[in-house]
Amino acid sequence: MKKEHASEFEKAAATQPKRGLMSELWDFLKSNKKWWLLPIIGIFLIFSLLIALSSTGVAPFIYTLF
Repeated sequence: MKKEHASEFEKAAATQPKRGLMSELWDFLKSNKKWWLLPIIGIFLIFSLLIALSSTGVAPFIYTLF
């Protein structure tokens, strides 16, 4: 019985279209009403961008922002 159940699950998973990370995240936020996560994710992305740019030639320009 479990083998049949697993194969049904695998069939259902195989028919779903491949979606990207941002699409999955957007659907998660929309369906679970987790809108409070958006500012946290935004700040995290901004900080990670600043960290990535600080290791490049743009670093002197970033330091003038602070």
